[in-house]
Amino acid sequence: MTHTKTNSPSGQLTLVAAPIGNLGDMTARAIETLKTVDAIACEDTRVTGKLLSKLEIQKNGPLTSYREENEKHMAGELADRIESGEHIALISDAGMPAISDPGFRLVRECRKRGLAVTAAPGLTAATTALALSGLPSDGFLYVGFLPPKSAARKRFFDSKRDFEYTIIVYESCHRIGKFLNELVDVLGEQRCISVGRELTKLHETVHTGPAAEVRDRVAKGSQKGEFVICIAKEGFEL
Repeated sequence: MTHTKTNSPSGQLTLVAAPIGNLGDMTARAIETLKTVDAIACEDTRVTGKLLSKLEIQKNGPLTSYREENEKHMAGELADRIESGEHIALISDAGMPAISDPGFRLVRECRKRGLAVTAAPGLTAATTALALSGLPSDGFLYVGFLPPKSAARKRFFDSKRDFEYTIIVYESCHRIGKFLNELVDVLGEQRCISVGRELTKLHETVHTGPAAEVRDRVAKGSQKGEFVICIAKEGFEL
């Protein structure tokens, strides 16, 4: 494994992708990384603790909390440890660290210091939803979660009315109904969209079609879990 410009011969940060639902999606490389690193930093120590237990991985030291609330401070602290020679893994609750999850600040700090950074990559909900959607995938815009206020979401939809590629958005179970109503109001009933829920899990559902029809189908189903919405460019039809 070769890295350019490193201040330490051994210290390294490895971003480890966690399953987004199905434990079987954890890669062999990710498992081996978690077994061999000096320390593991994670979004939620309880969630990662359960994952390690299922994978039968035991670590000597405690897990390190690295979450949105303490990310600014912990980025420097973890970078100090890596600079001193430690190999640290960063893992999110689900998906890839730094993609709508904590991680960006730590990677940036390591890059600023010339420390080694690599990844044991895996699934993200965004690319999984796009692949399952049937919508164009030659180019896409991933925006994560939109602002919680209705007016801000509507402004976003209006600003992207003529965007030429598929748009991928995350939404919570608490706002999915309002989100889809606003999407239909701004982009129209016939705009082609796809809504994925509980991807890779037992009750995975994917609805693709005209926005109004998909909204109604989603409303009739379970509202539990996380949702990923893919919005096709204007004029696209299945």
